[in-house]
Amino acid sequence: MLGNFSYCNPTRLYFGEDSLNYLHDELSKYGPTVMLCYGSGSIKKNGIYDQVMDILKASGKTVVEDAGVMPNPTVEKLYEGCRLAKENNVDFILAVGGGSVCDYAKAVSVSVYCEEDPWEKYYLKMEDVSCKIVPVGCVLTMVGTGSEMNGGAVITNHSQKRKIGHVFGDQVFPKFAILNPRYTFTLPKYQMVAGFYDIFNHITEQYFSGEDDSTSDYIAEGLMRSLVHSSRIAVKNPEDYEARSNIMWTATWALNTLIAQGKSTDWMVHMIGQSIGAYTDATHGMTLAAVSLPYYRHICPYGLKKFCRFAVNVWNVDAAGKTEEEVAAEGLSRMESWMKEIGLVMNITQLGVREEMLEGIADGTFIMQGGYHVLTHDEIVEILKESM
Repeated sequence: MLGNFSYCNPTRLYFGEDSLNYLHDELSKYGPTVMLCYGSGSIKKNGIYDQVMDILKASGKTVVEDAGVMPNPTVEKLYEGCRLAKENNVDFILAVGGGSVCDYAKAVSVSVYCEEDPWEKYYLKMEDVSCKIVPVGCVLTMVGTGSEMNGGAVITNHSQKRKIGHVFGDQVFPKFAILNPRYTFTLPKYQMVAGFYDIFNHITEQYFSGEDDSTSDYIAEGLMRSLVHSSRIAVKNPEDYEARSNIMWTATWALNTLIAQGKSTDWMVHMIGQSIGAYTDATHGMTLAAVSLPYYRHICPYGLKKFCRFAVNVWNVDAAGKTEEEVAAEGLSRMESWMKEIGLVMNITQLGVREEMLEGIADGTFIMQGGYHVLTHDEIVEILKESM
């Protein structure tokens, strides 16, 4: 393990079929007015809305509803949520939904009392929070982002064709998160497998960096193996509790900052994927899947030893009698086979990307410094072309 670090994760998790039972006790710690954030209304169809509302009422809360949070929350929706929260003087924000709803709730939490434009302050200037923060809790209904136990909040600005994530400090982490794997069973297959790849890519973004013998990398390998195993079960039987519970737990640990400790991290797949999302509004996990293999094949020569380790330790490639290049290539080929097996989108054309968008997507891609190779603008364009 290289470097020095301080680690704290303040989010309390409640996991399992009875986890919602703890919501009442958590709500008692906060003031009387709760803003309930959710998406298009699926929680009303599957009964989760009624369960949560019963607990809110039993807890004596005044509920302000903020519905219609979209899969890629927009800056306009953020402004709307801020107005609603401020007008009602909300004491607490409860997000019920997937990662986008959790992201949105955190973005609102730091923006309600922000005296500047939050898009400008947090997403363009990347400044820290300097105002009162409204606390947030989450009831998770789909997995992938890990937003239930981190400080990340991604917002899309369609007019500027930018989709940007800000990772806030631990004061913005949800105070608690309720994870019932059964809540994920009704998710459509497309969204389910997109979430699976979001989880996997969160791990690889942190794994493909550094050359030292890092405990974080051993944990990452175990998480990846678990995810691959359980994903194969879940695509055949989405209601296999053991598989879905393992995936839910893996998603949280993939991006709750644990496996980033003592490491540099890459995040270029996310940067490219988010820029694609700003142009197409495509499902986040699918944007990552569509660009991953061209990107990893591009940087493989710069991090060859780690790609060999990935092939052997995650994909069980037999390295005997093979060159490092052959081992690494076989690992990526096995990853590709798994991606196709579970039904991921493998090219950006299917997501609505056209050739005339490529320069703009490259222009909107943040270039990160922590991976094995720092990309140029032209390399990003080339990777996008290979992803079509």
